[in-house]
Amino acid sequence: MSQIPTVELGLAAVPFASLAALRAAEARVVDLRSPAEFAVDHLPGAINVPLFDDQERAFVGLLYKQFSPEAAFAEGRTVVAQKIEAFVGAVAEAIDWELPRTGLDLRARVLAMTERGIGPLDVELRAVPAGPLPEAPVALHCWRGGLRSRSVLALVRALGLERAVGLEGGYKSWRQDVLERLARWPGVRRTVVLRGLTGVGKTLVLREIERLRPGSTLDLEGLAGHRSSLLGMVGLEPVSQKAFESALSERLISGFTSDVMFVEGESRKVGDVVIPVTVWDALRGGTDVWIEASLARRVDVLIEDYLARPDAQQQLAAQLAVVASRMPGGPDLPGMLARGETRELVELLLGAYYDPLYRHSEGARTYALCIDASDVTAAAERVLAFVAE
Repeated sequence: MSQIPTVELGLAAVPFASLAALRAAEARVVDLRSPAEFAVDHLPGAINVPLFDDQERAFVGLLYKQFSPEAAFAEGRTVVAQKIEAFVGAVAEAIDWELPRTGLDLRARVLAMTERGIGPLDVELRAVPAGPLPEAPVALHCWRGGLRSRSVLALVRALGLERAVGLEGGYKSWRQDVLERLARWPGVRRTVVLRGLTGVGKTLVLREIERLRPGSTLDLEGLAGHRSSLLGMVGLEPVSQKAFESALSERLISGFTSDVMFVEGESRKVGDVVIPVTVWDALRGGTDVWIEASLARRVDVLIEDYLARPDAQQQLAAQLAVVASRMPGGPDLPGMLARGETRELVELLLGAYYDPLYRHSEGARTYALCIDASDVTAAAERVLAFVAE
């Protein structure tokens, strides 16, 4: 990274564009926030190139709160100056940007840019409307389109990346857009809700419907990374409420092409995430279809689902101890798993725990159709034929 063009990195206005304009231009997105911020939620397809790592961000934030913005700025300035060459290289790699090949001491230039402190830098690095976007734009953003993104934007544009623009409002603008899209989602003409006891294969049928009729299903458990039970996170990666809502809004607005929506029956919460009210209303008002399968088939489905990943058994054992504490007699569920009594364990869980819970919560429903899901494709075709009729 020692070979960077010799240019003056003076302070100037930097261009920012709206979220709508950047999406329309299919801009590549570089998220400058810390890895922890990025993990909670981010724009679809964004690449994380953090200006501060989690520990650095926490320390700078602590200085800001307990001392002053100036103290936080001074620490951030030191950190950035030390890592600027690696950071610019990471940005270039993320967007396939070939850096020019003449020399520049980036560390010295960053120190020179920031030597007058946070006040002058904040004033002079002002955001201005981008106007017509260039071909293949690159959008850089931080949390709210503040000094973090403006400083990086000024730097990379001075290094020759003139197609770089900022995102107006930063991540906050994306978050606001997600909430607004979910709130004004108009729904669909009809919702068909697949219901049935644990392990009958509702998710398998839903995925087969999607294969046969793309853009017609809403897989809430897939979006949440959770199966909506005490064991629901085993072998999966649950997401945050914000990430769930982001993925849900993208699916409803951009990925949904049908006037009939097929969805699996859920409670209001899927794991730790809450279904937004517009989607919940559609689910509650849908046509219920009962999915059933033999006990042997249900056991097979659950074993395949929960133990598909090699690392799932240890996680499952820990959660089974929690389930056992809620069952009469407190059976040794982890012991059964350790002894390889897998089928017996699943049958016990279904008969003594899951089935009674489900029947209690679903007992008052009426169903428009009952389908055996032993053959997943046949079940999906029957659901689709029912809707067509």
